[in-house]
Amino acid sequence: MNRILSATTLSLALLGAALVTFIPSQAEAATRRVVRTDGAGNAAVATGTAVHGPNGASAARAGLTTRNADGTVQHRSGMRAESAKGSVASAGSATRSADGAVTQNRTTTATSAASGNSVQSTTSYNKDSGRTRTTTCYDAAGATIACPARP
Repeated sequence: MNRILSATTLSLALLGAALVTFIPSQAEAATRRVVRTDGAGNAAVATGTAVHGPNGASAARAGLTTRNADGTVQHRSGMRAESAKGSVASAGSATRSADGAVTQNRTTTATSAASGNSVQSTTSYNKDSGRTRTTTCYDAAGATIACPARP
């Protein structure tokens, strides 16, 4: 499996580097998917997408999923989007063990371009504690503030 992971990790790194330099002058998108298997029940899939709008907004996403012959699965992914209104970034992972136990975590942060204020939400799941979520709001200086009520 190390050979598959190494090849896939390298492919994901190259894909990420290529997507970072993807800056078209009009609305465009690029997507890449790489699948690797070794014939022994191990497989890995790396995906990446980048989009750029004519108004300057852009977004990118990348993910890596591996499945081992013993039934374990690992997934990692992240995304980032930016526009004149602000930005959002999210990264997380999930695993399934050979006995079927699932764990998951993800952190998402959104920032307003107008105020500089941001909100960060972290979610996690495991079979013992179930789903948990915490949300914290910050001012432009990074100090914790009360989160505004939803309209």
